[in-house]
Amino acid sequence: MSHGAYQKLEDLALTIARSLTRPQFYRQHPNAVNRSEEMLGTHDLIRKCHSRLDSAQLECAHGLCHCETVARDAGAIVLIEGPRLDIGPPELDTLCVTAIIAGLLHDIKRREEDHAVRGSIEAEKILTTLGVDVRSRSFIAYAIRNHEAFKATCDLGDAAGCMVSDALYDADKFRWGAENFSTTLWLMVKAHNTPLEELHRTFREKMRGIEKIKGTFRTATGKRYGPEFIDQGITIGNAIYEEMSLLLQEGS
Repeated sequence: MSHGAYQKLEDLALTIARSLTRPQFYRQHPNAVNRSEEMLGTHDLIRKCHSRLDSAQLECAHGLCHCETVARDAGAIVLIEGPRLDIGPPELDTLCVTAIIAGLLHDIKRREEDHAVRGSIEAEKILTTLGVDVRSRSFIAYAIRNHEAFKATCDLGDAAGCMVSDALYDADKFRWGAENFSTTLWLMVKAHNTPLEELHRTFREKMRGIEKIKGTFRTATGKRYGPEFIDQGITIGNAIYEEMSLLLQEGS
């Protein structure tokens, strides 16, 4: 029953996701998002960092698409937040590039235990090889080390570096919304061959954890727009849970 049931659930999730309004973050800040996306595709250093990503080494649900989306949104958040710290060009562009690279590399060790720490170490090695300056390297390594939810943050002692770190965190947690239930969940259950009964048994607890993410956003931008992402995910998750319960009842 699991394969057919999972297909029904995935189809339901995609249908609901497509019906949802595009999050306000994208509707209200198209210039920042487009600028960041342009840099992601054309900036020489970013392209070199992108080439160091091996899709075979990335965890199934946190692959290239995930890293690119986090990178784009992290860069956009920096472009939005920077002026509030009186940061203007050209430093703002440099910090945007830094955030984009942090987003690309943040899950480079996702398959390994303590992946944030290991990822920060691996990222610093890559950046050193590419000749990235010490300040940018330290910002990127700090951001990657500091991107996990529900873990204590440390103080870098540099407002610009903390902004990059917080932007990466918020962009990563945007993905816990609709994307988590329309894409990530199905990649995970397929990769791990999770029985439907097991998913159903743990689903509510995991939903409560996602609900808590709403209170963890770090930048002013994340705090303003992040909860909408999470609420959209919860809308899909609740529908999935109800349908999953019915499917299990019918199959019992």
